[in-house]
Amino acid sequence: MAILLPLGASVAGPVGVANAAFDRNFGYDFWVDSDMGPIKSRIFRAADGNTDRVVYALDGMRARNDLSGWELETNVAHALTGANINVVMPVGGESSFYADWNAPSTWGPGELGSSTGSSGGSSGLGSSDAAGDVDGKANTYRWETFLTQQLPRALAAREGFRSTRNGVFGLSMGGSAALTLAAYHPQQFSFAGSYSGFLNNSAPGMREALRLAMVSAGGFNIDAMAPPWGPQWLRMDPFVFAPMLKANDTRLWIASGSGVPGPGDVSDALGVVQSVPLEALALANTRAFEVRMASIGAGNVHYDYPQTGVHNWKNWEDQVIRMIPDLSGNIG
Repeated sequence: MAILLPLGASVAGPVGVANAAFDRNFGYDFWVDSDMGPIKSRIFRAADGNTDRVVYALDGMRARNDLSGWELETNVAHALTGANINVVMPVGGESSFYADWNAPSTWGPGELGSSTGSSGGSSGLGSSDAAGDVDGKANTYRWETFLTQQLPRALAAREGFRSTRNGVFGLSMGGSAALTLAAYHPQQFSFAGSYSGFLNNSAPGMREALRLAMVSAGGFNIDAMAPPWGPQWLRMDPFVFAPMLKANDTRLWIASGSGVPGPGDVSDALGVVQSVPLEALALANTRAFEVRMASIGAGNVHYDYPQTGVHNWKNWEDQVIRMIPDLSGNIG
């Protein structure tokens, strides 16, 4: 673990070759005012036109401010809408963990490692400042408030979307955030999925690993998010709030790759160096969460551990496809 933490944190985001071309004719922008300023989401309507079945897709630590990595790098929106599920992709939130922060990050925009580009890619590409005023530096991140109050109200009023028994899933940073949203907002979220998530954030070394990751992904200061080891930090740790997920009877899909590259997972040696140790760290966190849930007798979880899979979009796209039947049966 001592080896994996700093090596994994140095990457701080998904790696791998993009699986999909961006389709400008599929999905549309949906702007909503928030405490952070105007926030864009991308909406993809269910094939059958229903408004009851809704899932939120959360991005990773290097989330861009123009489009979600899920749209740029995968075909999951097509798969989900084909299964008659409406998809909401919030855009932005680099290094935010989709949380309500204490204050703006104390480092300026663009410092300490931010760069433009995709939220995936073997080059460790970083953020886009297409909406730089909503970046957690000029403003305080208030993502939990946005995702559980302002966005669902706007979706209900303007699109007719149901705001209860929704689903939420995410990769890496978004995976732990999905579980946090479901734990504290059980009426809104009846299903949550985490792929390669960091689900044991209070384990020795994890806060400092995440500190380095957030410096790399946009130059964000973790201390502006939550004080070390205080109630706000523990509130964000799935290992700590696991009993709430059991009590809520939230249906969970928890997955992590093995860290062993499979066919097409990586295209070069750098991709192996970046994606393998980061996925191994996520796997260790996910296994710890599984033990925690077993210790309290939780039976509301499906665990998925493919024999191959590293920290990249191919792995996460495959997980969404496998998850769709379970998601479909537990929302709406």
